[in-house]
Amino acid sequence: MRSLLLGLLIATAAHADDLDSRVERLAQELRCVVCQSQSVAESNAPLAVDMKRQLREGLAAGRSEEELRQDLVQRYGEQVLYRPALHGGTLPLWFGPLALLAVGGLVYWRNAKQ
Repeated sequence: MRSLLLGLLIATAAHADDLDSRVERLAQELRCVVCQSQSVAESNAPLAVDMKRQLREGLAAGRSEEELRQDLVQRYGEQVLYRPALHGGTLPLWFGPLALLAVGGLVYWRNAKQ
């Protein structure tokens, strides 16, 4: 009986560690919408703490990581993702920095030429 209880305790602890690591990994992929340049995992803002709680509850209930991501995107928009999907609405996010760099390079090249 004692070994059975010990086995259950170890299995429960291993499951909790797995859940913690999944929550942490998913929280690293999400941007805190109230903080500047922090992931949900790094932030201590009340909203980020609530988001981590929602992730933990959702994963514990058997929901997939993708389902939880989509719920947060639906609630906060794609800016909550550090790597948003590539489609028409996110083209500026993906290619805007490159376009600005190209324009800056052209301006520099043109001014250096004169």
